[in-house]
Amino acid sequence: MSRRIRSAALPVHRHSLLQFILDGFLVAFAYVLAFWLRFDGLPGSADGWPYVHLFERTIWWVVPVTLVVMAGFGVYERLWTYVGQRDFEQVAKGAVVATLLVVGVIALTHPYISVTHKAVPLPASVAVLFLLLMSALLSGVRFLVYLVTEGRMRNFRTPKGTREVLIVGAGEGGRLVVRELMRNRDLRMRPVGFVDDDPRKRRLKDEYGLRVLGTTREDDLARVLDEIEPDEVIIAIPSAPGTVRAAVVSACRRRGIPVRTTPTVFELLQDSAGHLRVTRQLREVQVEDILGREPVRMELERVGAYLSGRVVMVTGAGGSIGSELCRQIARVGPRKLVLVDHAEDNLFEIARELREERHVNVAVPVLADCKEDERMREVFSEHRPAIIFHAAAYKHVAMMEMNPVEAVRNNSLATLLMARTAGEFGVETFVLISTDKAVKPATVMGASKALAEWAVEAMAARYPSTRFSTVRFGNVLGSSGSVVPIFRRQIAAGGPVTVTDERMARYFMTIPEAVQLVIRSGSLSERSGELFVLDMGEAIKIIDLARTMITLSGLEPDRDIAIEVVGARPGEKFDEELFNPYERSKPTAAQKILRAERAPLDPTWVRETFDHINLLVLEGDAAALALHVSKLDAQRAVGRATAAARAEP
Repeated sequence: MSRRIRSAALPVHRHSLLQFILDGFLVAFAYVLAFWLRFDGLPGSADGWPYVHLFERTIWWVVPVTLVVMAGFGVYERLWTYVGQRDFEQVAKGAVVATLLVVGVIALTHPYISVTHKAVPLPASVAVLFLLLMSALLSGVRFLVYLVTEGRMRNFRTPKGTREVLIVGAGEGGRLVVRELMRNRDLRMRPVGFVDDDPRKRRLKDEYGLRVLGTTREDDLARVLDEIEPDEVIIAIPSAPGTVRAAVVSACRRRGIPVRTTPTVFELLQDSAGHLRVTRQLREVQVEDILGREPVRMELERVGAYLSGRVVMVTGAGGSIGSELCRQIARVGPRKLVLVDHAEDNLFEIARELREERHVNVAVPVLADCKEDERMREVFSEHRPAIIFHAAAYKHVAMMEMNPVEAVRNNSLATLLMARTAGEFGVETFVLISTDKAVKPATVMGASKALAEWAVEAMAARYPSTRFSTVRFGNVLGSSGSVVPIFRRQIAAGGPVTVTDERMARYFMTIPEAVQLVIRSGSLSERSGELFVLDMGEAIKIIDLARTMITLSGLEPDRDIAIEVVGARPGEKFDEELFNPYERSKPTAAQKILRAERAPLDPTWVRETFDHINLLVLEGDAAALALHVSKLDAQRAVGRATAAARAEP
């Protein structure tokens, strides 16, 4: 539905009809009052009566002409509740032009006055009064509405139970929070000042008279909190690095002050209902907010432009990574978005979300298993995808250790099948989602993902018309079964929080960040078969993560919630790596994305390896498969060395 009424090609907001009518009454009143003031009431003399007739013969067209001029200056493009300086300027310009137009029309048409049998010009004093009165009335009513909606005209007495709030960030986000709190007194929250590191803002006051009271430096922030003693702190810097958020949270927790934050850019973009009211979006600070590194920011519409107007397939579409891939791909306008998953509930949920909440009409849910050759060929034949993101995989390490046959069938053989089918059907781009556990794999899950990487590289050599690539990254925060939701459940249950080993450290990234980089990686390949690695920043110790999450819950580690070290599981490494020893890290044109350079694999070795593994899978020999998988890393090194030797002249 169009947001504007285009009558007479004038920009008028569809909700401005009431404003349009009220302005009509005000213009008419200004015209009447101009004559009244000029002649000190109704003219009583014979010389004055012609002007009464002039007024009667002109007012019927002066009002609509003035409103049309105002509309032409964009005065009715938005509601008065959002009035600003530009609106007052447009009212003034419209009033001047309308007055000149009225004077000019009367001078040119010479309205015939029956009393005097001659034309009577509009007195200059009436024209000036009309201009001034009209400008004052139209601007005044807008300013009055602004004062009321901004909370300036309400009782200045603080409502009972009002909480004092300190705002971290005096930029646009901070001012938006203050404006919302002032406009909605029912929230019972009163801002008392800002904290900001920009020295230029220290000398300034905002429109409500609030000033910057200090910075986020530890000593300065402590001073502000102790002096002001706010009831709550709101972090209003969506792009603030994790170190700043962590410092604010730490200082507030020591004083028992709750902390909330405004949404990140990703959360705003994903708000399908389009809510812009910040108070509805405020949430508790989460562990994702304090990773301690700069968040990844990309212009998705630019970096994902290669997906626009194309048929894009996402496998594992109902999983944590797959569903976020679907959400972000949908934003760049694909011609068709094919959602493939073998889990009915997960597929139903992402399809429903895209259709009902995000109004995406190009999503096609396909219930299929990537391990089934015939079914996948049916899907490829029906939808003819141009770009595929293969995110379907089992990922829980302990579960895969107990089910090695299924791990290899789903993670390795299914990837080989998908890559081969993509090559046979002439798919343009195939992107595999991999993991840091594929580096020097010590578990079945890691080895199965390493096999998947080799499968994609081998298919790149076999089908040169398809551009194959792999994207490898570490843990994502908040994905199903990951450590963060496990810790949350343990904290909610009163503990203990279980950590395998105090030395355990992992790389972490938010799901939207990882997916954004995956989409960017899909357009970076200079040659088929390349491996891209996401720069995950510094590894975080799991025990530190546990302590942080307990603190964010308003509790104290080891006092309110116990931390229990349970010991590492079989094959679990203390530190994950993103590169193998034989891989060299090279930068790419994209921020936070690296290229892993290595000698090419011997396709014959890859084929023989998969033939042997496939035989073990068919026989269901879990013990032999587990033993074989444990030796793959050494065999891979041999395969690399063989390929490098054959490549030498």
